[in-house]
Amino acid sequence: MRYGPMFGPDITFLGVARCDLGDPETYADADVVILGAPFDGGTSNRPGARFGPMALRQACYLPHDGSRPSLALRVDALRDLKVVDAGDVECYSGDIERSIADIEEAVYTITASGAVPLVLGGDHTIALPDARGVARHHGFGRVSMIHFDAHADTGDIEFGHLHGHGQPMRRLIESGAIRGDRFLQVGLRGYWPGPETLTWMAGQNMRSYEMTEIVTRGLGECLTEASAQALDECHGVFLSVDIDVCDPGHAPGTGTPEPGGLSARELLDAVRRLCYELPVVGMEVVEVAPPYDHADITAFLGNRVILEALSAMARRRADAAGGEPWDPRLPLLEGRLSAPGATGDL
Repeated sequence: MRYGPMFGPDITFLGVARCDLGDPETYADADVVILGAPFDGGTSNRPGARFGPMALRQACYLPHDGSRPSLALRVDALRDLKVVDAGDVECYSGDIERSIADIEEAVYTITASGAVPLVLGGDHTIALPDARGVARHHGFGRVSMIHFDAHADTGDIEFGHLHGHGQPMRRLIESGAIRGDRFLQVGLRGYWPGPETLTWMAGQNMRSYEMTEIVTRGLGECLTEASAQALDECHGVFLSVDIDVCDPGHAPGTGTPEPGGLSARELLDAVRRLCYELPVVGMEVVEVAPPYDHADITAFLGNRVILEALSAMARRRADAAGGEPWDPRLPLLEGRLSAPGATGDL
Protein backbone atom coordinates (compact mmCIF):
# COMPACT_ATOMS: atom_id res chain seq x y z
CA MET A 1 0.00 0.00 0.00
CA ARG A 2 1.11 3.53 -0.45
CA TYR A 3 0.17 6.98 0.80
CA GLY A 4 -1.69 8.92 -0.15
CA PRO A 5 -3.31 8.44 -3.48
CA MET A 6 -0.90 7.18 -6.14
CA PHE A 7 -1.71 10.18 -8.30
CA GLY A 8 -2.04 13.03 -5.82
CA PRO A 9 -0.97 14.54 -2.49
CA ASP A 10 -0.26 12.50 0.60
CA ILE A 11 -3.67 12.66 2.31
CA THR A 12 -6.30 10.46 3.95
CA PHE A 13 -10.08 10.66 3.57
CA LEU A 14 -11.03 14.00 5.15
CA GLY A 15 -8.24 13.66 7.69
CA VAL A 16 -9.07 10.30 9.32
CA ALA A 17 -6.22 8.31 10.83
CA ARG A 18 -4.00 6.15 8.67
CA CYS A 19 -3.59 2.44 8.96
CA ASP A 20 -1.19 -0.09 7.48
CA LEU A 21 -2.65 -3.35 6.18
CA GLY A 22 0.72 -4.94 6.91
CA ASP A 23 0.26 -4.11 10.61
CA PRO A 24 -3.04 -5.54 11.90
CA GLU A 25 -2.79 -3.56 15.12
CA THR A 26 -3.38 -0.33 13.21
CA TYR A 27 -6.89 -1.38 12.14
CA ALA A 28 -7.73 -4.16 14.61
CA ASP A 29 -10.73 -2.29 16.07
CA ALA A 30 -11.74 -0.33 12.96
CA ASP A 31 -15.37 -0.25 11.87
CA VAL A 32 -14.64 0.94 8.34
CA VAL A 33 -11.39 0.94 6.37
CA ILE A 34 -11.08 3.27 3.39
CA LEU A 35 -9.07 1.78 0.53
CA GLY A 36 -8.04 3.44 -2.72
CA ALA A 37 -8.00 1.44 -5.96
CA PRO A 38 -6.67 3.89 -8.57
CA PHE A 39 -7.09 1.61 -11.56
CA ASP A 40 -8.59 2.65 -14.91
CA GLY A 41 -6.97 0.13 -17.22
CA GLY A 42 -10.36 -1.40 -17.95
CA THR A 43 -12.05 1.68 -19.38
CA SER A 44 -13.67 1.49 -22.80
CA ASN A 45 -14.10 5.21 -23.43
CA ARG A 46 -12.49 8.01 -21.41
CA PRO A 47 -9.74 7.11 -18.92
CA GLY A 48 -9.05 9.18 -15.82
CA ALA A 49 -10.76 7.31 -12.99
CA ARG A 50 -7.32 6.46 -11.61
CA PHE A 51 -7.45 9.98 -10.17
CA GLY A 52 -10.76 9.24 -8.44
CA PRO A 53 -9.42 8.23 -5.01
CA MET A 54 -7.43 11.46 -4.78
CA ALA A 55 -10.47 13.56 -5.64
CA LEU A 56 -12.87 11.66 -3.37
CA ARG A 57 -10.56 11.97 -0.38
CA GLN A 58 -10.20 15.73 -0.54
CA ALA A 59 -13.38 17.05 -2.21
CA CYS A 60 -14.79 19.09 0.64
CA TYR A 61 -14.75 22.77 1.59
CA LEU A 62 -14.79 21.98 5.33
CA PRO A 63 -11.63 21.36 7.39
CA HIS A 64 -10.10 17.94 6.88
CA ASP A 65 -10.17 17.20 10.60
CA GLY A 66 -11.77 13.76 10.75
CA SER A 67 -15.18 15.08 11.74
CA ARG A 68 -18.42 15.41 9.77
CA PRO A 69 -21.63 15.90 11.79
CA SER A 70 -24.72 14.99 9.77
CA LEU A 71 -27.58 17.48 10.01
CA ALA A 72 -30.12 14.87 8.98
CA LEU A 73 -28.94 11.87 10.97
CA ARG A 74 -27.53 13.60 14.07
CA VAL A 75 -24.34 11.57 14.11
CA ASP A 76 -20.72 12.29 13.33
CA ALA A 77 -19.74 9.21 11.36
CA LEU A 78 -16.01 9.94 11.32
CA ARG A 79 -16.04 10.02 15.14
CA ASP A 80 -18.95 7.77 16.10
CA LEU A 81 -17.41 5.02 13.97
CA LYS A 82 -13.72 4.24 13.86
CA VAL A 83 -12.85 5.03 10.25
CA VAL A 84 -9.26 4.66 9.06
CA ASP A 85 -7.59 4.96 5.67
CA ALA A 86 -5.28 2.25 4.34
CA GLY A 87 -4.01 4.28 1.40
CA ASP A 88 -3.96 2.99 -2.18
CA VAL A 89 -3.31 -0.39 -3.67
CA GLU A 90 -0.50 -0.11 -6.19
CA CYS A 91 -2.29 -0.64 -9.48
CA TYR A 92 -0.81 -1.15 -12.91
CA SER A 93 -2.98 -0.20 -15.85
CA GLY A 94 -0.92 -2.46 -18.09
CA ASP A 95 -1.38 -5.50 -15.85
CA ILE A 96 -5.05 -5.97 -15.15
CA GLU A 97 -4.76 -9.46 -13.65
CA ARG A 98 -2.13 -8.35 -11.14
CA SER A 99 -4.13 -5.28 -10.16
CA ILE A 100 -7.30 -7.35 -9.66
CA ALA A 101 -5.42 -9.88 -7.50
CA ASP A 102 -3.80 -7.20 -5.34
CA ILE A 103 -7.07 -5.34 -4.79
CA GLU A 104 -8.92 -8.54 -3.85
CA GLU A 105 -6.27 -9.48 -1.32
CA ALA A 106 -6.41 -6.04 0.30
CA VAL A 107 -10.22 -6.11 0.49
CA TYR A 108 -10.19 -9.62 1.93
CA THR A 109 -7.65 -8.58 4.58
CA ILE A 110 -9.90 -5.71 5.67
CA THR A 111 -13.07 -7.82 5.70
CA ALA A 112 -11.43 -10.67 7.61
CA SER A 113 -10.44 -8.19 10.32
CA GLY A 114 -14.11 -7.45 10.98
CA ALA A 115 -14.18 -4.03 9.31
CA VAL A 116 -16.26 -2.89 6.36
CA PRO A 117 -14.10 -2.09 3.32
CA LEU A 118 -15.09 1.12 1.54
CA VAL A 119 -13.21 1.22 -1.75
CA LEU A 120 -12.57 4.38 -3.74
CA GLY A 121 -12.21 3.71 -7.47
CA GLY A 122 -10.98 3.56 -10.04
CA ASP A 123 -13.09 2.23 -12.90
CA HIS A 124 -15.74 -0.44 -12.38
CA THR A 125 -13.33 -3.27 -13.18
CA ILE A 126 -12.60 -3.23 -9.45
CA ALA A 127 -16.09 -4.51 -8.58
CA LEU A 128 -14.82 -8.01 -9.26
CA PRO A 129 -12.01 -8.02 -6.67
CA ASP A 130 -13.96 -5.81 -4.25
CA ALA A 131 -17.06 -8.00 -3.99
CA ARG A 132 -15.10 -11.25 -4.31
CA GLY A 133 -12.77 -10.20 -1.50
CA VAL A 134 -15.79 -9.58 0.74
CA ALA A 135 -17.44 -12.86 -0.29
CA ARG A 136 -14.29 -14.83 0.49
CA HIS A 137 -14.82 -13.94 4.14
CA HIS A 138 -18.62 -14.02 4.41
CA GLY A 139 -19.09 -16.97 2.08
CA PHE A 140 -19.68 -17.26 -1.65
CA GLY A 141 -23.38 -16.82 -2.36
CA ARG A 142 -24.05 -15.31 1.07
CA VAL A 143 -23.58 -11.68 0.07
CA SER A 144 -26.01 -9.93 -2.27
CA MET A 145 -25.26 -6.88 -4.38
CA ILE A 146 -27.19 -3.68 -4.98
CA HIS A 147 -25.59 -2.01 -7.97
CA PHE A 148 -26.24 1.62 -8.96
CA ASP A 149 -25.20 2.18 -12.56
CA ALA A 150 -26.27 3.39 -15.98
CA HIS A 151 -24.78 0.19 -17.42
CA ALA A 152 -25.29 -3.47 -16.59
CA ASP A 153 -21.55 -4.30 -16.74
CA THR A 154 -22.39 -7.88 -17.70
CA GLY A 155 -20.48 -8.12 -20.96
CA ASP A 156 -18.55 -11.27 -21.75
CA ILE A 157 -15.47 -10.62 -23.87
CA GLU A 158 -14.98 -6.95 -24.67
CA PHE A 159 -12.03 -5.67 -26.71
CA GLY A 160 -10.64 -9.21 -26.66
CA HIS A 161 -10.42 -9.42 -22.86
CA LEU A 162 -12.33 -11.09 -20.04
CA HIS A 163 -11.77 -8.19 -17.68
CA GLY A 164 -12.77 -4.55 -17.94
CA HIS A 165 -15.27 -2.09 -16.56
CA GLY A 166 -18.07 -3.54 -18.69
CA GLN A 167 -17.70 -7.12 -17.44
CA PRO A 168 -17.18 -7.39 -13.66
CA MET A 169 -20.75 -8.37 -12.82
CA ARG A 170 -20.69 -11.34 -15.20
CA ARG A 171 -17.34 -12.47 -13.79
CA LEU A 172 -18.70 -12.15 -10.23
CA ILE A 173 -21.72 -14.30 -10.99
CA GLU A 174 -19.65 -16.86 -12.92
CA SER A 175 -17.25 -17.14 -9.98
CA GLY A 176 -20.11 -17.88 -7.58
CA ALA A 177 -19.16 -15.00 -5.32
CA ILE A 178 -22.53 -13.28 -5.89
CA ARG A 179 -25.69 -15.14 -6.88
CA GLY A 180 -27.41 -13.92 -10.01
CA ASP A 181 -30.78 -14.01 -8.27
CA ARG A 182 -29.46 -11.76 -5.51
CA PHE A 183 -28.04 -9.20 -7.90
CA LEU A 184 -30.11 -6.00 -8.00
CA GLN A 185 -29.26 -3.23 -10.48
CA VAL A 186 -30.68 0.30 -10.21
CA GLY A 187 -30.61 3.05 -12.82
CA LEU A 188 -29.91 1.20 -16.08
CA ARG A 189 -30.60 3.05 -19.31
CA GLY A 190 -29.26 3.75 -22.78
CA TYR A 191 -28.25 1.46 -25.63
CA TRP A 192 -26.01 -1.24 -24.17
CA PRO A 193 -25.87 -4.22 -23.72
CA GLY A 194 -27.47 -6.03 -26.64
CA PRO A 195 -30.00 -8.86 -26.73
CA GLU A 196 -27.47 -11.68 -26.25
CA THR A 197 -26.20 -10.23 -22.98
CA LEU A 198 -29.72 -9.41 -21.79
CA THR A 199 -30.68 -13.03 -22.43
CA TRP A 200 -27.73 -14.19 -20.32
CA MET A 201 -28.79 -11.82 -17.52
CA ALA A 202 -32.34 -13.17 -17.58
CA GLY A 203 -30.95 -16.69 -17.37
CA GLN A 204 -29.15 -15.73 -14.15
CA ASN A 205 -32.40 -14.33 -12.68
CA MET A 206 -30.85 -10.89 -12.26
CA ARG A 207 -33.22 -8.03 -11.41
CA SER A 208 -32.52 -4.75 -13.19
CA TYR A 209 -34.50 -1.56 -12.59
CA GLU A 210 -34.28 0.47 -15.78
CA MET A 211 -34.87 4.21 -15.44
CA THR A 212 -38.27 4.06 -17.13
CA GLU A 213 -39.47 1.61 -14.46
CA ILE A 214 -38.00 3.78 -11.70
CA VAL A 215 -39.78 6.86 -13.04
CA THR A 216 -43.07 4.98 -13.43
CA ARG A 217 -43.08 3.15 -10.09
CA GLY A 218 -40.98 5.53 -8.01
CA LEU A 219 -37.46 5.02 -6.73
CA GLY A 220 -38.66 4.32 -3.19
CA GLU A 221 -40.88 1.43 -4.23
CA CYS A 222 -38.10 -0.08 -6.34
CA LEU A 223 -35.64 0.14 -3.44
CA THR A 224 -38.12 -1.49 -1.06
CA GLU A 225 -38.49 -4.41 -3.45
CA ALA A 226 -34.73 -4.66 -4.08
CA SER A 227 -33.94 -4.60 -0.35
CA ALA A 228 -36.30 -7.47 0.39
CA GLN A 229 -34.73 -9.62 -2.31
CA ALA A 230 -31.20 -8.68 -1.24
CA LEU A 231 -31.76 -10.05 2.26
CA ASP A 232 -33.39 -13.29 1.17
CA GLU A 233 -30.92 -16.07 2.10
CA CYS A 234 -28.06 -13.54 2.32
CA HIS A 235 -26.74 -12.03 5.53
CA GLY A 236 -24.90 -9.07 4.03
CA VAL A 237 -25.15 -6.61 1.16
CA PHE A 238 -22.38 -5.20 -1.01
CA LEU A 239 -23.23 -1.72 -2.32
CA SER A 240 -21.67 -0.75 -5.65
CA VAL A 241 -22.11 2.87 -6.71
CA ASP A 242 -21.03 3.85 -10.20
CA ILE A 243 -21.30 7.63 -10.27
CA ASP A 244 -22.63 7.52 -13.83
CA VAL A 245 -25.94 6.30 -12.41
CA CYS A 246 -26.60 10.02 -12.08
CA ASP A 247 -27.51 12.19 -15.03
CA PRO A 248 -24.37 13.79 -16.55
CA GLY A 249 -25.74 17.17 -15.49
CA HIS A 250 -25.21 16.01 -11.89
CA ALA A 251 -22.04 13.96 -12.51
CA PRO A 252 -20.16 15.12 -15.61
CA GLY A 253 -16.78 13.80 -14.47
CA THR A 254 -17.08 10.19 -15.54
CA GLY A 255 -15.84 8.03 -18.38
CA THR A 256 -19.10 6.85 -19.96
CA PRO A 257 -21.83 9.46 -19.32
CA GLU A 258 -25.40 8.46 -20.18
CA PRO A 259 -28.21 11.07 -20.18
CA GLY A 260 -31.40 10.55 -18.24
CA GLY A 261 -30.19 9.20 -14.89
CA LEU A 262 -30.88 9.79 -11.22
CA SER A 263 -30.44 13.19 -9.67
CA ALA A 264 -27.74 13.78 -7.07
CA ARG A 265 -30.45 14.10 -4.42
CA GLU A 266 -32.01 10.77 -5.38
CA LEU A 267 -28.68 8.97 -5.20
CA LEU A 268 -27.78 10.44 -1.82
CA ASP A 269 -31.19 9.59 -0.37
CA ALA A 270 -31.02 6.05 -1.77
CA VAL A 271 -27.54 5.35 -0.38
CA ARG A 272 -28.50 6.78 3.02
CA ARG A 273 -31.63 4.64 3.16
CA LEU A 274 -29.93 1.40 2.15
CA CYS A 275 -27.00 1.82 4.54
CA TYR A 276 -29.43 2.61 7.37
CA GLU A 277 -31.82 -0.26 6.68
CA LEU A 278 -29.49 -3.02 5.48
CA PRO A 279 -26.40 -4.83 6.83
CA VAL A 280 -23.86 -3.40 4.38
CA VAL A 281 -20.66 -5.47 4.53
CA GLY A 282 -18.77 -3.73 1.72
CA MET A 283 -19.06 -0.73 -0.56
CA GLU A 284 -17.37 0.95 -3.49
CA VAL A 285 -17.71 4.30 -5.27
CA VAL A 286 -16.32 4.13 -8.78
CA GLU A 287 -15.92 5.89 -12.13
CA VAL A 288 -15.24 9.39 -10.77
CA ALA A 289 -12.92 10.78 -13.46
CA PRO A 290 -11.65 14.24 -12.43
CA PRO A 291 -10.20 15.18 -15.86
CA TYR A 292 -13.77 15.54 -17.18
CA ASP A 293 -15.29 17.16 -14.11
CA HIS A 294 -16.55 20.73 -13.90
CA ALA A 295 -16.07 22.75 -10.70
CA ASP A 296 -15.53 19.43 -8.86
CA ILE A 297 -19.27 18.63 -9.18
CA THR A 298 -18.72 14.89 -9.52
CA ALA A 299 -16.01 14.66 -6.90
CA PHE A 300 -18.19 16.51 -4.38
CA LEU A 301 -21.09 14.18 -5.11
CA GLY A 302 -18.91 11.09 -4.71
CA ASN A 303 -17.53 12.43 -1.44
CA ARG A 304 -21.06 13.00 -0.15
CA VAL A 305 -22.16 9.52 -1.24
CA ILE A 306 -19.43 8.16 1.02
CA LEU A 307 -20.42 10.42 3.90
CA GLU A 308 -24.11 9.53 3.56
CA ALA A 309 -23.19 5.85 3.69
CA LEU A 310 -20.96 6.26 6.75
CA SER A 311 -23.48 8.46 8.55
CA ALA A 312 -26.28 5.97 7.92
CA MET A 313 -24.10 3.12 9.23
CA ALA A 314 -23.40 5.17 12.36
CA ARG A 315 -27.09 5.95 12.84
CA ARG A 316 -27.99 2.28 12.35
CA ARG A 317 -25.53 1.32 15.07
CA ALA A 318 -26.80 4.02 17.45
CA ASP A 319 -30.38 2.87 17.01
CA ALA A 320 -29.41 -0.79 17.47
CA ALA A 321 -27.83 0.20 20.79
CA GLY A 322 -31.25 1.26 22.10
CA GLY A 323 -31.85 4.70 20.73
CA GLU A 324 -35.08 5.89 19.21
CA PRO A 325 -35.05 5.01 15.49
CA TRP A 326 -34.29 7.83 13.13
CA ASP A 327 -37.36 9.49 11.63
CA PRO A 328 -36.70 11.58 8.49
CA ARG A 329 -39.99 13.42 9.02
CA LEU A 330 -38.79 15.17 12.17
CA PRO A 331 -37.87 18.84 11.72
CA LEU A 332 -34.23 19.74 12.17
CA LEU A 333 -34.58 21.60 15.48
CA GLU A 334 -37.17 19.43 17.22
CA GLY A 335 -36.86 16.01 18.72
CA ARG A 336 -33.29 15.22 17.74
CA LEU A 337 -30.83 17.10 19.90
CA SER A 338 -30.74 14.37 22.55
CA ALA A 339 -30.79 11.47 20.11
CA PRO A 340 -28.09 8.80 20.39
CA GLY A 341 -25.02 9.85 18.53
CA ALA A 342 -25.96 13.54 18.68
CA THR A 343 -22.96 15.76 18.20
CA GLY A 344 -23.97 18.60 20.49
CA ASP A 345 -26.01 21.77 20.34
CA LEU A 346 -26.26 23.72 17.12
